Amino acid sequence: MLTPMDIHNKEFKRSFRGYSEREVDEFLDLLLSDYEGLLRENMELKETIQQLNTKLEYYQQMESTLHNTLVIAQETAEEVKLSGKKESELIIKEGEIRALRMVNEATEKVRRMTAEYDELKKQMAVARSRMRNLLSAQMELLNTTEEDES
Repeated sequence: MLTPMDIHNKEFKRSFRGYSEREVDEFLDLLLSDYEGLLRENMELKETIQQLNTKLEYYQQMESTLHNTLVIAQETAEEVKLSGKKESELIIKEGEIRALRMVNEATEKVRRMTAEYDELKKQMAVARSRMRNLLSAQMELLNTTEEDES
C-alpha cells in the first residue's frame, strides 16, 4: 500500500516531449491530499469498527448472561413448583393419616363406651332383679308377720 510519503517523494524521469512537470506536480499534490484524507478516514472507520465490535461482544456476552439467567430462573421456578407440589401432597397424606387415626381412635372409644354401657345395663338389670327379690322377700316377711299377728 502506498503511503503519502511515497506519493510525495515520487520523481519521474524526464524525457523529451514528456508531461508538463508542473501539471504532474499539481496532480501529485492533489492526489496526495486526497490519499491522506482517505487514509485518515480509513483509520477512523477501522477505529469505529473496533469500538463497535467491542460493544457488540459486550452486548453478546450480556445477552448470553441474560439467557443463562432466564434459563436458571425457569429451572428454579420449576423446582419450586415441583417442591411445592410434593410438599402439598405430603401435607395431604399426613392429614389423611391423622384423620384415619382419629377415626380409628373414635371408633375404639365408641366401642369401649358401648361395652361399658352394655355392662352398666347388665349391672342395672342385676341390681333391679336383686331389688325386686329383696322387696319380694320383705313383702313376704310383712305378709307372714301380719298373718302371725292375726
